[in-house]
Formats: sequence, structure tokens, C-alpha cells
Amino acid sequence: MNWPSVGVVIPTRNRPELVRRSIAAVRAQRYPGELKVVVVYDQTEPDYLLASTDGVPVLVLTNWRAPGLAGARNTGLLALDTELMAFCDDDDQWLPDKLRRQVAALLAEPEAEFATCAIEVEYEGRCTARLAGRPRVTVDDLARSRMAMLHSSSFLIRREALDPERVGLVAEDAPGSQNEDWDLLLRAARRVPIVHLDEPLVRVLWGRTSHYAYEYATKISSLRWMMQRHPEISGCRPGAARVYGQLACWSAASGNRGAAWRYTREAVRANWREPRAAIALAAMTGAVKVENVLSALHKRGRGI
Repeated sequence: MNWPSVGVVIPTRNRPELVRRSIAAVRAQRYPGELKVVVVYDQTEPDYLLASTDGVPVLVLTNWRAPGLAGARNTGLLALDTELMAFCDDDDQWLPDKLRRQVAALLAEPEAEFATCAIEVEYEGRCTARLAGRPRVTVDDLARSRMAMLHSSSFLIRREALDPERVGLVAEDAPGSQNEDWDLLLRAARRVPIVHLDEPLVRVLWGRTSHYAYEYATKISSLRWMMQRHPEISGCRPGAARVYGQLACWSAASGNRGAAWRYTREAVRANWREPRAAIALAAMTGAVKVENVLSALHKRGRGI
């Protein structure tokens, strides 16, 4: 088999120990083809000592595009000349056969441009597998649900798909660089269904290491941005209810009761069974704290 070259973009900011672990896991891949790593430092001083030419080469760059995760990823993508591009966040780890198995799945579908794989979520020392239960993911699937198992650290993309006339680069106007991964998935799935290898080949670390865990205002802005950018979400009643439910929860957590009530009503109007509406109502009455609910869900590999 003629294995294509793969470039891996690892954006990082102020997590020196975790990024070393991520780099090591990528370099340890049992992949027969050419492999390159680009580490992009965003809004922090780069550690050029991580650069290497031994074995799998590692290039260290500073984000020269829009500050934030999206700009850092695009900086890495534009620095690569490989046939395939992949992402890995600086707090995640690839299992040794992740790349080989995923590339084989993508190559088996000549028309496919984008591939993902399932993940296992690590939270407080406990790992939970998140599976999609399907080999293909459509734009309708992604409008109905974010499908958290299609994590950015599992993204594998054909180089030509990054052309502006096709899928294009990561959206740098996403508020706080949040939901830019969901946006990219939707844009890709509009063209061709996403190939999904439903095996947990990426370990994703959840918890307070996330730069965005409790930035509620940014979460709200990014979800509103998604609704405006992707009419498929508003056109799918369960999908719209899910987003309105999230908006209600984040509004309640930030103390904005008026917005929380408003979004809760929208969620119930779209789907009266939407569970996030109940969480938001409980948070508004003081019966629960959104943070406590989120922590309980994280222990099962789930989120709000």
C-alpha cells in the first residue's frame, strides 16, 4: 500500500507537560508513511527545544494568524505540504494505531475528504468510550447533535479539501475559537459524508485543564454564531432544542436569568423533551448548580 504523507498540527498554550505527552504519542504512531508534526504556540512564548529532525520531525512555530485556537490550527495547516492533515490538541493523546487505521479507512473511500474516529474521555482518572454507532456522518446527523465523539483530535483531512472552494480552513471568526470544530465538520459533511472509524483511538482529557471550561459568555456567543452560520441546526427541531437548552444552561450559570428563561422557552417549543431545559430550570431555582451537573456528566464521558 502506498501510504500518503501526513502532517499533524498541535496548537498549544501554557501547557508544557501536556504538549510533550501529545507530541510523544504522535511520534510513537505505528504508521508506515511519512509523518510530520507542527507545534504552534498561541499567545505564549514558543519552546524551540521541542523542535527535532530525528525520526518524526517536529517543527515549532508561533501563531501568525488570528489569536486563538482557530488561527493556530490554520498556521500549522499552511506550514505543511503533506497529502493529509490531522489535528491533535495539546492535552490529548493518540493511541499507537490511530493514524494507520484511520488513513486506511479514508483511503477506502476515494470520494471522501474528511475522516474521524471515536474517542475515550478521561476525567478524574476514569476513561469512558464515546462511540457514534455508524460508519458515516452526514450533515443531518451533525445538525441534530454536535456528536462529541467526533473530536477535533480525531480529524483527518485531505489537503485539497482545504481549498476555499471546498471545505476551506478553520473559521477564525468563531467567538473565542469555540465550536470551530463543529463548524468545520458541518462544512465538510455538506460536501461528502464524513468517514468515521467507530473505535476509540484518541484519549481526550476533560476537566479544568480546558481553556474554555467555564467561559460561559464565550460559550453563548459561539453557539449563537453557529445558529446564524448553519441554518441546518435551526431547521432541525431536536438540534435547535439542544442548542437552546445549552444556551439556557450557560445563561443560568452566568446569572442571566432573563436570557435563561428565554432560551428555555425556545428549547421546550422546539422539543418539549429536551433535558437541558430541565437542567436550566433547576439551576434558575437554585436546586442545582450547572457546574455540579457538568461534573457529574463528565464522569460518564458526557457534557451538557
